[in-house]
Amino acid sequence: MGAHSKGGVREVDATTSPRTAGRDRYFDTLRAVALIRVVAYHTFGWAWAGLVFPSMGIMFGLAGTLMAKSLERPPLTVVKSRLRRLLPPFWFWGFFVVVAMLVHGWMPGWQIVYWIVPLGDPPGNAWGVQAWEILWYLRTYLWFVLLSPLLLKVFRRAPVPVLLLSLCPILVLTFLWSGPDNRFGSALWDLSTYLFCWLLGFAHRDGVLHRTRPAVVVVLSLAAMGYGGWYAVGHQAEFGTYDLDEIPLAQAFWSAGFVLLLMWAKARFRIDFAGLTRFRRLDRLVTVFNARAVTIYLWHEIALILAVPLIDRFWQVPAFETYLPLESQWFMFGVGWILIAGFVLGCGWVEDVAAKRKPRLLP
Repeated sequence: MGAHSKGGVREVDATTSPRTAGRDRYFDTLRAVALIRVVAYHTFGWAWAGLVFPSMGIMFGLAGTLMAKSLERPPLTVVKSRLRRLLPPFWFWGFFVVVAMLVHGWMPGWQIVYWIVPLGDPPGNAWGVQAWEILWYLRTYLWFVLLSPLLLKVFRRAPVPVLLLSLCPILVLTFLWSGPDNRFGSALWDLSTYLFCWLLGFAHRDGVLHRTRPAVVVVLSLAAMGYGGWYAVGHQAEFGTYDLDEIPLAQAFWSAGFVLLLMWAKARFRIDFAGLTRFRRLDRLVTVFNARAVTIYLWHEIALILAVPLIDRFWQVPAFETYLPLESQWFMFGVGWILIAGFVLGCGWVEDVAAKRKPRLLP
């Protein structure tokens, strides 16, 4: 499996209980925090970030919950709706990235079809790698969407056994067969890494977690996290880091335990963060993050790339050089978010068009 910088977000469940519809600020807040964590990770490169908040597993879990809810409608309709919401923002963003790489000497072959439908990793050159390497998440999400009608049927035949067995593929890939060294192999690794979290979303939606005994959940969660953490720390020499994003097996088990606790607590205690509405600005920010999640995710790396030459220009202004912390990564983090805000205002409307809503600067 090729190493790539990971961070991403997607759909979020909008249920307050296994059978109740309506937006849920608990899940919305998790999604917003995940986006912030992704940008922070790509700014600072903190190896411990995934241990504190495994954004990837959480987002796949939330997406699985929403997918199970949506599949109460005809599967083909649901899949078409997901593709319609995903692909136009991807195409809009991809146009600028592809043109920029062409200008910088890139000439694609037939693999450019993956820039139309990212069933495999879209190709690119080294010049644009920081921008396009994040597309592994869209590819993985797309495959989960396509597989979900079948996965949901299998899951509902034997929820608990299927959920537990969903960790087997990553064990097989790690210890028995590493898979082919190509696009299919990369997809297989990522699907196997987050399969448990996706199915955990199904379990939340169907009320399986709510019916599970607290002691069982806590023991299984801590055991999974313990194994994932032990594997990450114990294999630092092999991988050169304990960063979960570079160690699929550790990522799979740590995320499994972490997300299981979050989902179970949600189902058990009916956490909804309804009180967030009392803090209008914070509540508004969470709303914007959720409505523009695809835009923030796709454009955040470009924002961080542009922040570097912009800050270089600041050095030419004596007052900025004297009073601003231009060398600080925190300053770059702040500038990055200002640029992300600009992309949200300038490009976020594509998400409205994709969702068949009236285009707006801000939702």
